[in-house]
Amino acid sequence: MKEKQKQNQNQNQSLFKSIISLITYKKTKIPPSFTLTESYEESGQEQDNSEQSGSDQGEKEKDEQNSSSKSRRRATKKPLSPSALKSSRVDSDAVKKDIDSNKKILEQQFHLPINKDLIIREFSIGNKQRGFIAYIDGMADKGIINDFILRPLFDEIDDESSSDQQLNSLEDIILTNDTKNLRKVTTTVTEILKGNTALYVDGLDYFITCETIGYNTRGVEAPKTEGIVKGPQEGFSENLRTNISLIRRIVRNKDLITEFHEIGEKSNTTCAVVYLNGVVNPAVVQEVQRRLKNIKTDFLVSSGMLEQLIEDNPYSIVPTILSTERPDRTASHLVEGRVAIIVDGSPFAMIVPVSMHALMHSPEDAALKWQYATSIRFIRFVAVLAASMLPALYIALTTFHREMIPTDLLIAIAKAKENVPFPTLVEILLMELGFELIREAGLRVPGIVGNTLGIIGALILGEAAVSANIVSPILIIIVAITGLSNFAIPNYNLAFGVRLTRFYFIAAGALLGFYGISLALVAYVLMLVNLKSFGVPFISIISPRTKGSRDIIIKWPIWMQEYRPDYLNSPDRRRQPKISRQWAEQDSSDT
Repeated sequence: MKEKQKQNQNQNQSLFKSIISLITYKKTKIPPSFTLTESYEESGQEQDNSEQSGSDQGEKEKDEQNSSSKSRRRATKKPLSPSALKSSRVDSDAVKKDIDSNKKILEQQFHLPINKDLIIREFSIGNKQRGFIAYIDGMADKGIINDFILRPLFDEIDDESSSDQQLNSLEDIILTNDTKNLRKVTTTVTEILKGNTALYVDGLDYFITCETIGYNTRGVEAPKTEGIVKGPQEGFSENLRTNISLIRRIVRNKDLITEFHEIGEKSNTTCAVVYLNGVVNPAVVQEVQRRLKNIKTDFLVSSGMLEQLIEDNPYSIVPTILSTERPDRTASHLVEGRVAIIVDGSPFAMIVPVSMHALMHSPEDAALKWQYATSIRFIRFVAVLAASMLPALYIALTTFHREMIPTDLLIAIAKAKENVPFPTLVEILLMELGFELIREAGLRVPGIVGNTLGIIGALILGEAAVSANIVSPILIIIVAITGLSNFAIPNYNLAFGVRLTRFYFIAAGALLGFYGISLALVAYVLMLVNLKSFGVPFISIISPRTKGSRDIIIKWPIWMQEYRPDYLNSPDRRRQPKISRQWAEQDSSDT
């Protein structure tokens, strides 16, 4: 009996403990996980010692994790003095005078033999003097290397008595277009990464880099996003030199300046700043250079990324930089006094500074008669208003201001909405989101299938939504007009901003009707007033305006556009003489 009582007591105690364990806090056991230790290098420390110290540090961290404190310790590095740091930088970056040291430096820079891209080819010339060339396989043209670098070296330097003198004039022996003498390793590595070839001969204190860029690039094709009917059909490509040559084919002026900047600590992307000296304001050029030189980032691959890094107000949904893929449009802006920024690997050029009306102009305007261009511009400005405010006005009228709608139209709207269970705001949001979804899907589906999907999808969804009494037929018309108006905007970035602005006005109209739209419009105009594009007010065509322009909405005849835009403050303000059609002032019999 006593044993049974003890068993019952033990069972009761175990049950009580299990219940207590369920309602009390228990410290969770963290499973061991992999952690990356801090990697560093110390001067005068060999690799084996660093690996041994790393393993010892790993064992210490395991012991510390098992201990109750679980404290983590980081190894500290002894700071170098400024003089020691400067001397180490100079010694490591300077080109040595022996071939073995320079070859070893390049191998360390490009992580040989792990990296298989760098090709180092050793040879002996003249009196058995050693040398080597280094290039990246796939980026350099091997035909240029064989015919214009190696062959001249072996053919010219063959006399032992004169080889030393000939080595001092290697630039005259090499037959490539462009050669540079570089005394720093970092600049030599940058040239190799561009596709050039580095040449070194034992005894020299510099590398000779030869232009051998030979990777495949896309040719000059028609523009994809800025197609026109009347005008040039050439667009930029991903090759920086090709893009600059396309501009120089149009602007054949000795004052056309091209400057290069390297951006990206890891990518080393080349950016070109193009401007017409004597026409552009020097302050604009200095500001562009200042912003490009003070960009600190690891990776840069496109003009869109650079645009976000240099724009004045990155929180604005309205673009303040004009992006174009047309050389003719870029050249016209350069002649007006603006600056073009071109990124290597991107088929777009960025134009700065710009104002509001420049985003509404099309490349085709210059090729059309002034009557045609003016009428099309009026349509574009009406399209901007419709794309941004038409749904909001419909919500405000049907929700708050029904008395402003004619009676017959109001009765037709009421009959169309009779069987629709949703309010007008929900209807518009459903249709707008559906329209945006169809547009995005059409862009992502390749080829003709995307266009077919967009058209058929819009028709089927619209018809199905009306048949199911989810939306009213008049709302389909509103959304369709809004979408077509958005496609009529010539600038893609501005069209995207208008798409976002549409929802902003929809929310304002749904809250307070016309009063909400008015307040939202005032706030939107205040935002535009505060915008600047490289120091130039974005709406300088309206305020502050010092002098009227003849190429804003109404395009005057081209022979009447005598001055460049006043807000650019160009040193050469006059574009052409007062009478450019001088033949009209002459008598035909005098010729």
